[in-house]
Amino acid sequence: MWRWFHKLGSPKYFYTLAGRLIPWLGGATSLFFLAGLYLGLVVAPPDYQQGDSYRIMFIHVPSAWMSMLVYTLMAFWGLVVLVWRVKIAEVLASASAPIGASFTFLALATGSLWGKPMWGAWWVWDARLTSELILLFLYLGFMALEAAIEDRRTAARATSVLALVGLVNIPIIHYSVYWWNTLHQGATVTKLDQPSIHLSMLIPLLVMALAFQLYYLTVLLMRSRTELLARERRASWVIEMVQER
Repeated sequence: MWRWFHKLGSPKYFYTLAGRLIPWLGGATSLFFLAGLYLGLVVAPPDYQQGDSYRIMFIHVPSAWMSMLVYTLMAFWGLVVLVWRVKIAEVLASASAPIGASFTFLALATGSLWGKPMWGAWWVWDARLTSELILLFLYLGFMALEAAIEDRRTAARATSVLALVGLVNIPIIHYSVYWWNTLHQGATVTKLDQPSIHLSMLIPLLVMALAFQLYYLTVLLMRSRTELLARERRASWVIEMVQER
């Protein structure tokens, strides 16, 4: 196991492995998206209060989950960068930032569309909405800081510190509905006793959540391969690969 992790830290091995996984992950992503959309838009019944407008949940909730998951992973890779200075961790964190920012923006946009008919307003300074907006600013700050520093190793260390400091916002987003009187409802899927959502709606939601995760992995590997080539363009394995082709 440790030998495999050690090999995964090799840029050449990671590049090759990612190239093999991308087609399979891309295919699985398409299948789960199609299944999730069909179950959510066709099979799932209308909500007894919200009617069909609740179906935006199948995009909003997974994107919100992913916005927090991606940032948590970035903070973890930032820790790896600061402690062990693994180049692949730098690449993964850098490649994740635009994806995570996209998930966060999607969560805010779909939440606004959902909030208008439910709350009567496109935006309110709700604790969860505000902390999610701060998360978007953290993503943008990460990318801006990385672009401002020319040396990539120095930029990786600086952005790693930012990611770790910003990690405090993740539990704030999650627990904001309990700590403050917010418009958002409490947990419905992750309750310890049983979810407060009917199975006909829960299954499409979980399928879409898995589709979003697979999408993230697919795009992450694609972006990581591109970033890795840019960083390793003078390395012998890149030169040999280009010559072979």
